[in-house]
Amino acid sequence: MESVNKLGGPPGTGIGCAAGDGQSKDGLLRLIRLLGDIRGEMLRFTSDCRGAALGDTDPAYAKSAENLLHYLALRRHDLRQLQSELAGLGLSSLGRSESHVMATVEAVLETLRRLAGCSHEVPEDTATLDFKSAKLLLEEHTERLLGPAPERRNVYIMVTMSSGAAEDYALVRGLLESGMNCMRINCAHDVPEEWAGMIGNLGRAREETGKTCKIIMDLPGPKLRTGPLRPGPCVLKYRPVRDAYGRVTKPAKILLRAEGAPETEDRGAFAAVLTVSGEWLKKIHLGGTVRFVDARGSRRSMRITEWTEEGFRADAVRTAYITPETLLRLKKRDGLGEWRTNAAGIAPQENFITLGAGDTLILAASSGPGSPAERDADGRVTSPAVIGCTIPEILGSVNAGDPVWFDDGKIGGVVEEKTGGGLRIRITHTSSRAAKLGSGKGINLPGSKLDLPAITPGDVSILEFASEHADIVAMSFANTAEDVKSLLAHIKRLGKGEPGIVLKIETHRGFANLPSMLLEAMKSPSCGVMIARGDLAVETGFERLAEVQEEILWLCEAAHVPAIWATQVLESLARQGSATRAEITDAAMGHRAECVMLNKGAHILDALETLDDILKRMQSHQVKKTAMLRELRLAYNFPHE
Repeated sequence: MESVNKLGGPPGTGIGCAAGDGQSKDGLLRLIRLLGDIRGEMLRFTSDCRGAALGDTDPAYAKSAENLLHYLALRRHDLRQLQSELAGLGLSSLGRSESHVMATVEAVLETLRRLAGCSHEVPEDTATLDFKSAKLLLEEHTERLLGPAPERRNVYIMVTMSSGAAEDYALVRGLLESGMNCMRINCAHDVPEEWAGMIGNLGRAREETGKTCKIIMDLPGPKLRTGPLRPGPCVLKYRPVRDAYGRVTKPAKILLRAEGAPETEDRGAFAAVLTVSGEWLKKIHLGGTVRFVDARGSRRSMRITEWTEEGFRADAVRTAYITPETLLRLKKRDGLGEWRTNAAGIAPQENFITLGAGDTLILAASSGPGSPAERDADGRVTSPAVIGCTIPEILGSVNAGDPVWFDDGKIGGVVEEKTGGGLRIRITHTSSRAAKLGSGKGINLPGSKLDLPAITPGDVSILEFASEHADIVAMSFANTAEDVKSLLAHIKRLGKGEPGIVLKIETHRGFANLPSMLLEAMKSPSCGVMIARGDLAVETGFERLAEVQEEILWLCEAAHVPAIWATQVLESLARQGSATRAEITDAAMGHRAECVMLNKGAHILDALETLDDILKRMQSHQVKKTAMLRELRLAYNFPHE
C-alpha cells in the first residue's frame, strides 16, 4: 500500500480517502499521486526561477511569466499515458491548458479526489489564473501590441509594404479599408525617405477613414546574404505574341521616348521602352518605319502607330535583341538619306548563377562581384561559379561537412573544404534541374555555430528612426535572452519612446531559447513573437517545421503573448493572382495565431480580401486549439423517413 501523508493520502496530495472499491480506487489514487507530484514540481520550479527569471518583469506580465514557468515544468514530463487515462475518465487531458496551467491541474485533481471519495485541504498557493482570466490577459496583451481588436474578426492581419506604397496613397488606403490592421515596413529594403512616405500615406488614410492601424518596422539584423554578381549584358529583348502555329496574334508594343522625358506610368503595357535622341524623335511620322540590325545580325523593323505625350508607339511582329550599339534608322521623307540614333539607357541584365546537383560553388570570403562558371567549347567547367557574401568573416566559423542552404532552401549543398578564399561547396539539392542563384539571396548555415551580433551598427540607426515613427520594432534573428536585453537597452538609451517589441524566430537557436527570450521580453510593456517560417524551415529542416511552429504557438499562449503567423501566406495569390489549395489550408491554420502576415505582391489587395474571408469563416469553427461546435448543417443531410 502507498505511504500516506498526515491526512491519510499519498504524499504531496493533501488528501484523506474514504473506503471504496479497491482496484478503481487504487487507480484513482495513483493518478492523484502522479498529478500531485507534478503540481509540486511546478510550484518548486517557479519558486526556484522566480528571482532570476521573473525579476523586473513588467507588472502586466507577472501572472503570465509565472504561468509560462508552470507550463515549462509541466512539459518536462511525458504526459501521454496520463492524458489517455484522464480522457478515459471523461476529464480534461491537459491538452488545452497552456494559458492556465495550474488552474487546469487543480481542477483535474479536485475531480479525481471527488471520484475517489477523498477529502482535501485547499493549499494556500492555489493558482488564481483561471481560464477566463488567462483569456483576458492574452486579449489585453494583444490589443496593447497590435491595437484595438479587428471588426468582425478575432485575428489581426499584417501587410508588408512594397516600395510603391511610399508614393501610392490609393494602395495604402485600399489595404486599410480592406482589413489591414498593421502596416509592416521591412527595413532591409528601401530608405528612410521611402519609409516616411509609407507612414505618411497611412497617417492620411487613418485620418480620412477613421480606422486604426499599427506600424511595425523590422530591423534587418545580421542577415547573411549572397554578394553582388558581375553585371549581365546590356541587351533588351522583345517579342510578339504568337499562337500554337507560330502566327502573330498580337504585335510587340514599343515605346520610343526622348532622353530626359518623364518615365511612363504604364511601363508594363509595353514589351520594350527605348530612350532615343529627342532631335531624332522629332523626325518620326505616323506610319513611318524604323529599321535596324539587331544584336544577332538579324534585320528587323517596327512601324510607328501612335503619338502620345510619352512619345511614339510602334508595333513589331518579329523578335529582336537591342543593345546600346544598335543603330535605329529612319528614312527621310524625300527618300534621300536617313536619320540615325542609338537606343540609350538599356540597363545590364540581372546576372545569376545556374546550379544543379553535383556542381561546385565557391562561396568567397569577399563582398566583391561573383560570376557564373566558365566553360570550354565542349561545355566542360574550367572555372567553378563564385559568389561572395555580405558577412565574409563569418565563414571562418564554418567547417567541412557543414550544410549550406541558399535562397530559402531552394538550393542546398555541403562544404567540401575550407580554402584561403572561402568555402568550396558541392551542390546536393536544387528546387529545379537548373536552379538560379542571384545576388542578395539568403544564406543559411544550420549546422554551424555562428557568432553574429544581435544588433548591427546599421540596425542602431534604423532603430532611432523606428523608435520615433513606429509602434512596434521587430528584431530579426533573435537568438538569446541577451539579444533581447540588448534591444531593450538600445530602446531605453535612445529615449524616443517605448515601442512594443516582436521577436522574429527564424533560427534553430532562437527556437531553442524562446522560453528565456519570452521571459526577457516580458520586461517590456508589450511584446510578441513572429514565426518567420522561411528561414526557420531551412534552419530546423522542412520536415520539422509543422511541429516547430506548433510548439512556438503553445509557448506564446502559455506566456499570453501574441503570435504572428508569417512567411509565404497566400504568396501565389499575392504575386500571381491565384492561390494553391495548400496555401488556402495554410492560411486557415494561421487562425490559431493572433495575427497573420501577408507579404507584398501585385495582387496584395486580392490576397488581403481572401485572407479576411478565410479568417472570419474559421473563427466559428476554431479558437486556438479548441474546436467550436456550431450547428453543423451536414448533420441534417442523411436519408430519413
